[in-house]
Amino acid sequence: MSTHDPEDSTDRTAAAPPDLHQRARQRTDEEFSAFYRQTVRPLTGFLINHGAAVRLAADIAQEIMFDAYRNWERITHPKSWVHKAASRALARQIASVEEPVGDVAEPSSLVPRPDAIAEWEAQHDALPLLRSLPMKQRQVLAWTLAGFTPADIADHLGLSAENIRANLRKARRTAAAYLKAREEEQ
Repeated sequence: MSTHDPEDSTDRTAAAPPDLHQRARQRTDEEFSAFYRQTVRPLTGFLINHGAAVRLAADIAQEIMFDAYRNWERITHPKSWVHKAASRALARQIASVEEPVGDVAEPSSLVPRPDAIAEWEAQHDALPLLRSLPMKQRQVLAWTLAGFTPADIADHLGLSAENIRANLRKARRTAAAYLKAREEEQ
């Protein structure tokens, strides 16, 4: 569990001689590279599970990973940091949009074929379910699907653990009803 806030960071390294600094930088770059490869796609999925469009989720994930790289030496809990920062960035994005405007789709490393986004979304059965949930339940379920415990989620969202567990229970009940209805249709 992390109580680390993306805005609060402490430096991990002290001043070092140039050759040691260069080796430390290389080690840091390798460490961040491994973290990036392991985290960027799940982070994008986390944002999609929150309700972001694929393109927006990919853009926010890239932006947050860039911020994480710039602050890497000061971040003590990287996975928590990027998820919390991404969640906040999405909330700011949603709050700032007056009327949604369709973006011109451009290929990127996370979305190589923008024309296939609808196809990709259709393959992920959880997306219609997640989109049907109330915002708080969707948010809690997205954090859970990203591997966080109710206590972690409560800490990150500033809510009580009881509130998180209640929303998670409601989301799971809705998911069970959704899956049962899908089975009956087939």
